[in-house]
Amino acid sequence: MTASEEAGRVPLRWENLRVLWGFVRPHRRVVGVGIVLGLGTTAASLASPLAVKRVLDTVGTGASMAGPVALLLALVVLSMATGLAQWVLLGRLAEHIVLDARTSLVDRFLRGRLGDVQRRTPGELVTRVTSDTVLLREAASSSAVLLVNGVVSLVGTVLLMAVLDVQLLLSTLVAIVVVGVLMGVLMPRIGAAQRRAQEAVGELGSVLEGSLRALRTVKASRAEDRQVAEVVARAQESARFSIRAVWVAAAAWAVAGGGIQLAIIAILGIGAWRVEQGGLAVSTLVAFLLYAFGIVDPITTLTQTFTQLQSGVAAAARIRETEDVRAEDVHAGRTLVAGPHPSDAGEGPPVLELRGVTLTYDGAPAPAVDGLDLVVPRRGHVALVGPSGAGKTSTFSLVLRFVDPDAGTLLLDGVPFDELSVDTVRARLGYVEQETPLLAGSVRDNLLFRHPEADEAELWSALRSVRLEATVRALPEGLDTPVTATSLSGGERQRVALARAVVRTPEVLLLDEATAQLDGLTELAIQEVIRRVAGQGAVVTIAHRLSTVVDADLIVLLEAGRVRATGTHAELLASDELYAELVAALRISTEVLGTGDAADADDDAHAADAGDASMVAAADAP
Repeated sequence: MTASEEAGRVPLRWENLRVLWGFVRPHRRVVGVGIVLGLGTTAASLASPLAVKRVLDTVGTGASMAGPVALLLALVVLSMATGLAQWVLLGRLAEHIVLDARTSLVDRFLRGRLGDVQRRTPGELVTRVTSDTVLLREAASSSAVLLVNGVVSLVGTVLLMAVLDVQLLLSTLVAIVVVGVLMGVLMPRIGAAQRRAQEAVGELGSVLEGSLRALRTVKASRAEDRQVAEVVARAQESARFSIRAVWVAAAAWAVAGGGIQLAIIAILGIGAWRVEQGGLAVSTLVAFLLYAFGIVDPITTLTQTFTQLQSGVAAAARIRETEDVRAEDVHAGRTLVAGPHPSDAGEGPPVLELRGVTLTYDGAPAPAVDGLDLVVPRRGHVALVGPSGAGKTSTFSLVLRFVDPDAGTLLLDGVPFDELSVDTVRARLGYVEQETPLLAGSVRDNLLFRHPEADEAELWSALRSVRLEATVRALPEGLDTPVTATSLSGGERQRVALARAVVRTPEVLLLDEATAQLDGLTELAIQEVIRRVAGQGAVVTIAHRLSTVVDADLIVLLEAGRVRATGTHAELLASDELYAELVAALRISTEVLGTGDAADADDDAHAADAGDASMVAAADAP
């Protein structure tokens, strides 16, 4: 047995059924009503053959047929009414359960700890929220009702058949036992195949998302055929296991249907012989045949129920795997009021401070941050530089409380992070990622993402500060233009992300190199934004370009998770060999530049080496 086949076996274990029950529990009253309605339908169905027998028994006796016929019609109406009500009730219940499951998963993923969530690919998580929850629909909503109805109907049918004729019942029970054994063998295979099909869908989503995200690279590398083949291979694998599930399910239905048909043929033959011998009334044989035909329905119901349960358990097992995503309690701890006014920036503790902070990722051979000491003044621009793996991005992750340190202390306004809520810390920080993603929605939605209460004047002011006002005004619907409908370049998208961070000037602005994709002229505007914010609060950048380094009030050179040296550009260039090597690697003049010369020098940098960003300080992956 292969590993994938072994993983596909999903028994009806309690822990998996517990996940299903977790989605049903809030709706247990509705399920109870559904069971009652189902029992009404079942009772009407069970009574109908006896009513038919009464009608037949009155033939030739001279007795009135009005009563038996009226009873039969009443049973038909009752069955139709309760069946309709149950159908609508269970349909609504199914959709509510899917909604609850999706809400629960989305809440878990978006509120979960960053490290826990990122252990899985986005495509896999999307599959859990979309297709896996659909598999829960019938299993979690109607299975309990159908199981009760099917059992009651089957037991009731068998008992009434026994009342009518025991000998005919024995031949029926032989067929039921044989069918039951065969179904017990086939059912687990359906769940195994469907689980493996869902896993393949998750892998397909992950590969496709990565290919679409890097579509330019795929095309530039002439790798379209390879990527298509890889994605299609996942789709073919999913189809292969789905087809296997179809074959097994078809075999199960064929066994169930064929077995019952053979039983009916046997009943008809034996019953006709007994009628001819005078040992059985024709009305009894007709009623028994109606029950025999009717017994197909509870067996079919139970077969369908167990099939749905297998599919639901397969989905539940996959959903249960996400329970290791720990929720982030962003409100635990106290709230800290804003720090001193910028005019008082010289007084009191620094806005941010790291004391002996150490961070080691699971499975990593060495700490990403090792005894780091760092002080961020309340006002000014601090640049973090260093080779790849020096700990720059990990430092940002610690400050943003995406991860917790193994040792050491982080302080905000002199108060340890441990005493503050996560929400309080993040409310004081503005952050722009290196990839600067834009979210679904309009340009306005993106700008309001951090401060939904900001007015339109603030939005235009932020766009003006990054020199995007004219570009956005030229869009078909201005601020309300959907991002997907714009032709914004990579650099313009990066500037939208920066504008989002400065709609209201944060006390601390964290930039994972906001100038990485900009041309020289626009970069100058970004540098002006950094200088403006640094004049009112603190700016900390992971610096990938010389212009960012030159303009910084303080440069912190990181190596192997520690502070190797600090100082200005001129000081470090003269005193630290590693810093000089990093600058030399860019083939840029090492002269100390003034503010006005920084842009010219950086224009030279663009011409000298378009790939300088990754060499100075490629953000180390957590």
